[in-house]
Amino acid sequence: MTNNDKESRREFRYFTPIAGLFVAALLISNTTAGKLIQLGTFTFPGGIIVFPISYIFGDILTEVYGYVRARRIIWTGFVAEIFMSLIYWAVIALPSAPFWPHQEAISAILGQVPRIVLATIMGYVSGEFVNSYIMAQMKMLTKGKYLWTRTIGSTVAGEGVDTILFISIAFAGVFPATELLRTMFSVYVFKVVYETIATPITYIIVGFLKKKESVDFYDHDTKFTPFQW
Repeated sequence: MTNNDKESRREFRYFTPIAGLFVAALLISNTTAGKLIQLGTFTFPGGIIVFPISYIFGDILTEVYGYVRARRIIWTGFVAEIFMSLIYWAVIALPSAPFWPHQEAISAILGQVPRIVLATIMGYVSGEFVNSYIMAQMKMLTKGKYLWTRTIGSTVAGEGVDTILFISIAFAGVFPATELLRTMFSVYVFKVVYETIATPITYIIVGFLKKKESVDFYDHDTKFTPFQW
């Protein structure tokens, strides 16, 4: 067993709450993504408010605790999304009470979720693994310095993959191609700017966790395949 293997099995006080917030942000963004909001000339899915937070937590998980732990949480989020989608489908499919008048409303809102979840899964899994991989590799390359270069650099790559896949799968055929491209561009720029602005907060959280947890993980011996627990 390598030192990294032993380190990856350590228990940490703040890891579980951060992982929980990561998954919560992912699920909330799924449920709210069905509404399109207009801000000036830009069009966004409603989930844009919270989804970039999952990438910030993804950066924190990889930076502090390493790629292996981040990989486990990414797959945990994947399972949670599937479970949520199945429960929503079951709730909509079950017969409603005769006196309850909101079946069409709940179908209109939550009925979009399976397609959005599929889009999110494809974008999220691909984007998060790209994000975490770049974070881990750049940390070794920079010897742990210049955190901002890897938080922003990994976001540029990961969010790019995520946004293209998500918007294409979730909204292709729902509105015209020109609006699809405009939304894709709007969402991507917003996510990158969002995380760039949040960089000082990321610095504070990372610094706090490294100090309190007495850990600063480097993935020198890590196998970077996504398909491993």
